[in-house]
Amino acid sequence: MTWEHLERGSSPVDWCEGNYLVSPDIAEFVNTISNILFLLGPPFLIYLFKDYGRFIQPAIHLIWVLLIVVGLSSAYFHATLSLLGQLLDELTILWVFMATLSLFCPRRHFPRIFKRSRKRFCLSMTIFSIAATGLSFCHPAINAFALMFLAIPATYLLYKELKIVQDERVYRLGVRNTTILIMAIVCWINDRMFCDTWSRMNFPYLHGFWHILIFISAYPACVLFAYFFVNDERPESRPTLKYWPRNDFELGIPYVSINYDKKFDDAI
Repeated sequence: MTWEHLERGSSPVDWCEGNYLVSPDIAEFVNTISNILFLLGPPFLIYLFKDYGRFIQPAIHLIWVLLIVVGLSSAYFHATLSLLGQLLDELTILWVFMATLSLFCPRRHFPRIFKRSRKRFCLSMTIFSIAATGLSFCHPAINAFALMFLAIPATYLLYKELKIVQDERVYRLGVRNTTILIMAIVCWINDRMFCDTWSRMNFPYLHGFWHILIFISAYPACVLFAYFFVNDERPESRPTLKYWPRNDFELGIPYVSINYDKKFDDAI
């Protein structure tokens, strides 16, 4: 990558929001600051999932860290509209998706070729991610559209799991999550495809709403797949979907509580 790809405006992608209207240093102000949830949310999720990370899967914290990287990369891209920023933004989304799928997809959904081996599955997902990373440099203008197709297998897997889940709270979270994802995609498409219409209405900020809605959709999706994973592979841990700050308030922050053995805890 040459130095010109670091320059402001070097990306072929420019979203609907007008450039440098609020600050001379930030190209798309609303699109930049709307990534704030990606920075504020994950540290708290690391706290809520401390028992999950200790007793079930420490790599859950990798997902939260990657979400922070997504937020930083997206903010950098929208602040500069550089090609480097665009690629960082898109590739971090790809890697957080593939990491979540690799670590938490229930084994029964693995293609037969992997023989229910998570090691083989993770290796194949890593190879795919590396290949996709290389291809992303070929036609940067279409990367965002290609990433949208990742929602298809994720939604299908979620649908398959929700069909058999017995916990009604988990089911309701899955339905809400899917609804918010659809709303986020509608915002993304409108900002990308119908910019002139929204600009005439003096509201070229739907991509900023996409950032907010996709985080509100993405982190519960990770929570759901973390629940499916432990329910499938460690059912003796009796995972429970809970909410912060009040467990009876289902519009709070969801997390997976592990009912571990206190004696085991003391032995550690």
